Amino acid sequence: MNIKSAFTILLLSTLIFFSCKDKANREVKIEEVSFKKEGELQIIKSESDSVLLELNIEIADNEYETQTGLMYRSGMEANQAMLFVFPNVAPHSFYMKNTEFALDLLFVKEDMTIGSITENAKPFDQSSIPSRLPVQYVLEVNAGLVSENGIEIGNRIQYTKTP
Repeated sequence: MNIKSAFTILLLSTLIFFSCKDKANREVKIEEVSFKKEGELQIIKSESDSVLLELNIEIADNEYETQTGLMYRSGMEANQAMLFVFPNVAPHSFYMKNTEFALDLLFVKEDMTIGSITENAKPFDQSSIPSRLPVQYVLEVNAGLVSENGIEIGNRIQYTKTP
């Protein structure tokens, strides 16, 4: 091997080393997803038909949106929520992976009545949060809204999509 070949190999090795080192030290930055109002929702007390809570909603109704949900967000305003709309009535489970803030989950049956509630789901917890019965909708709200507004099983929801 001559000096020119040795120098070329040394130069290429150095470039590869620093190129790989640079790639290893790069951080992957995920841009925070912002809330997109796609409708309005009311939670209604079953006995009196009085409105307990009015919310602006973002609707998750395709596979990507239902898989991602509220992940990679630092929070929601008090009057915001995410409504998951499933094509089928079935037991559904959620988890808090990559979700940075606590949530209350309202599992809503096909007839729009609340069938079960899970309060204060912990951020980043990967434990399963089951619906406990077949549902078609799941409403995620900021933790504490269920108890603050007296929301109970049997109350119902109604929503409209924003054009």
